[in-house]
Amino acid sequence: MTSETTAEPAPLEPGTLYLVATPIGNLEDITLRALRVLRSCDVVAAEDTRRTGRLLQHFGIQKPLISCFHFNEARRAGEILERLRDGRTVALVSDAGSPGISDPGERVVAAVRSAGLRVEPVPGACALVAALTASGLPTGEFHFVGFLPVKSGQRARRLQELASLPGTLVVYESPYRITRLVDELAVALPEREVVLAREITKRFEEWIRGRPAEIQSQLALRPRKGEFVVMVGPVREDEAEERIGSADAPPVADLS
Repeated sequence: MTSETTAEPAPLEPGTLYLVATPIGNLEDITLRALRVLRSCDVVAAEDTRRTGRLLQHFGIQKPLISCFHFNEARRAGEILERLRDGRTVALVSDAGSPGISDPGERVVAAVRSAGLRVEPVPGACALVAALTASGLPTGEFHFVGFLPVKSGQRARRLQELASLPGTLVVYESPYRITRLVDELAVALPEREVVLAREITKRFEEWIRGRPAEIQSQLALRPRKGEFVVMVGPVREDEAEERIGSADAPPVADLS
């Protein structure tokens, strides 16, 4: 994909919501454009104002901050709309990565779009893209799932639904449930190749690769700090044929 580049950065457009991606670990990954928008906007809407405040302080930026997290996003959307209608510029950021990708932002963007106002992305770091491109798994087609449900029954059903999808599966998981997820994959998708990535771009970045059963033993020897990106390789041809054969097989009569 090719595109024209702009030699001189344009000033921020009044009444625009800017979706600003922030580093997922390494502060050097922030873009020049992200810094310009954060310096020039009227207000920053942040998932965690304390965390974003430290980021802004690191780069010598002072801006008014308002919180915009999961439990107040719907209410904040209305307040952000008012600011935009007054011609203000708002930069929306999450704790790390791109807003709206398993982070707050989706409701705000939907509200702003529905009101006919401008939304402009400021691309940058994203754990999904960083992990997938460095995993060694196929990237031509992938399915991003975000976080799986917490309840066991719902997780099992979700994994069953995902098993037949083509391409690589990408899931986010917390350090508190990563062992549980690998155990579930060992039951649901035992022959798939799995790659775990944690602490991406940070000092203790780590990659774990293998079949679910192999990863189970590796996890027992490692610290489980930081959120994980879990990638599951595509279904193999023999596995697909086995699933099709199982689906087409006639039911076994109960002769008891």
